[in-house]
Amino acid sequence: MEFKFISELTEPMQIKYFLHHLELPRGFTTAVKFNGEILLNDQPVSVRAMINPGDELIMVAPDEKGHDTVIPSFEPIEIVYEDRDLLVVNKPADVVSIPSIKDPDSAMANRIKGYYVAQDYHNQVIHIVTRLDRDTTGLMLIAKHRLAHALMDRQIQNGQIHKYYQALTTKTNWQNLHGIIDAPIARNDQSLITRVVNPSGKSAQTEYWVQEQFQHSSLLKLQLHTGRTHQIRVHLTHVGGPLIGDDLYGGPLTKILDRQALHCAELHFFQPFTGEPLKIQQPLPDDMRQWILKETTFKIENQ
Repeated sequence: MEFKFISELTEPMQIKYFLHHLELPRGFTTAVKFNGEILLNDQPVSVRAMINPGDELIMVAPDEKGHDTVIPSFEPIEIVYEDRDLLVVNKPADVVSIPSIKDPDSAMANRIKGYYVAQDYHNQVIHIVTRLDRDTTGLMLIAKHRLAHALMDRQIQNGQIHKYYQALTTKTNWQNLHGIIDAPIARNDQSLITRVVNPSGKSAQTEYWVQEQFQHSSLLKLQLHTGRTHQIRVHLTHVGGPLIGDDLYGGPLTKILDRQALHCAELHFFQPFTGEPLKIQQPLPDDMRQWILKETTFKIENQ
């Protein structure tokens, strides 16, 4: 894959310093130096060559063949957005993000690998930028090559990737329609899986907006300002409103919702090479919409 850069510097510079100026990841430049090619104005050069203002530098990166440990699955995936560098998919419920001993060939990574194989993409390493829990639905962001992955990780570190969730909570008596739940989260001494709010835990903040309130639940929009395990589930349980379907934290299971009612509905980030701001959205899944329809019908019938 080729990556083009135009020198906008005001004076000549060795290419190795120009690459440092671009803040390209060292692993990427090393791979290009030893297994790819560097072209200056279409001529092969080494990193010791001089680049002048206005010159075009092309980095030809070697193909990423992929790991044999990620078994391709040809289960269909729902693509929400795709360009040369990025892929955004809509993850269904009951699917993990990455393979494990328990799920060696049914994760989203396996399905994406199958898609890459079917498309005959040159790069077949799966670079997942944002993950979701097994029973959380919605948007997952994947980088299609190592450089895009490094640049998207940099956006995460700089707070430039924003994820917004929608959730159905059992809490119906919100005093404030917008606020921040600021409560530290720690491991639960009584469980290997769950987490709890505890003063000894790590700082955690979840911002919420109450979008609708029903008889038995509320629809929330949420943004994580920290990334603690089970953060939304723990914080909502802490304020008296576990998620519908989240029996691990005390939420009620129903025929309509037999999994935690949590959905990644929006992703905001920048295209790593053009700088274009991207806002990707995904509507609520069927089970959450059916729950809302049931609540709305109940409200109308009891007016």
